[in-house]
Amino acid sequence: MRKESMLSAEVPAGRPQGDPFLWIIPLLLAIFGILMIFSLTSHTSLEEYGSPFTLGMKQVHWLLVGIAGMLVMYMIPLSFWKKASGTIWLFSLVLLVLTLIPGIGIKAGGARRWIGFAGLRFQPIEFLNLALAVHLSRLLTTSEKRGLSAFLTITVPVLFLSVIPLLFQPNMGGTILIFTLSMAIHVQSRGWSWPFIAGAAGFPFFFMFIIREGYRLRRYIAFLDPWEQPMDSGFQVIQGLVAFSNGGLFGVGVGKGLQKLNYLPAAHTDYIFATVGEEFGFIGTFFILFFFLLWTIRACSAYKKAEGFRATLIWALTVSVLIPLFINLGGVLKLMPLTGIPLPFISYGGSSLLFMWAKIGLLMRVCREASLP
Repeated sequence: MRKESMLSAEVPAGRPQGDPFLWIIPLLLAIFGILMIFSLTSHTSLEEYGSPFTLGMKQVHWLLVGIAGMLVMYMIPLSFWKKASGTIWLFSLVLLVLTLIPGIGIKAGGARRWIGFAGLRFQPIEFLNLALAVHLSRLLTTSEKRGLSAFLTITVPVLFLSVIPLLFQPNMGGTILIFTLSMAIHVQSRGWSWPFIAGAAGFPFFFMFIIREGYRLRRYIAFLDPWEQPMDSGFQVIQGLVAFSNGGLFGVGVGKGLQKLNYLPAAHTDYIFATVGEEFGFIGTFFILFFFLLWTIRACSAYKKAEGFRATLIWALTVSVLIPLFINLGGVLKLMPLTGIPLPFISYGGSSLLFMWAKIGLLMRVCREASLP
């Protein structure tokens, strides 16, 4: 067992050390995502901004910012995150509350999920995702409580305070994400019994939350039978399935997809996986999933060699990447209602890309301090 003082050991600045696949695979996914964004947005960028490259170049800039963020996170000792996790988590909650204040929060699509300043937009749920992963990992690994006591006094309060602002936004996808992440971290640290009971007991409340608002109810109906209203709530679901059908095995070719021509809403954001299926076919979607699987295997390899807080944090960071992946794929493939969660590293969006890279930087730091390959 390493002494706690080793957590603050200095690591030389520069290129991240440890398992290079932990950052090379996300980099390949991000580059592929940028190529897709250039392909999918050239016509809309030309119409709105006068250049076919505007949105693609914005994503390039965010990738560079994200890589810089990864390097910064890599250089911060893990001891800092253990000491400041509570403060950082509370700050993320303050940012969530700010989204509810008119003039600060930006309302779009019937919800307030963004903060706007200096011409930039920021989605605090991405910050909360990272902050909760670190804070709950620390609380569970430093507490001696077990069983129901640990669940009710540690996991539930953190989860409850985190989702309250999300319910007021409202943000159903974010609520599902934070709930699942909290339960997953508890499973790793204390076992699956109480998270399983909470999931079973919470399902009726999630369903009631869905049917309270008309637009969420329409999404649920579209999930059950999109052909009931093919030109309204079911339109996006149907067009996503059409994109996969058009692509077949090998796809129609790069830049030759038709769904991006205003047929498929959010083609470069939430539904980018469907457009990959159209232009690159089943082979293209298979390789995306293969790269995510390979990254998960490498992260699990690091997890098996760690212990204590480091092991729990590696687990938390890994599932915080995979849960948005499953939620996005579930919505696109009609396995669950749409939630508006982007595809990690690939979808257009600065907030998601930046904090995904921040997680990679912290993951590399944990592996480095644990002397993992």
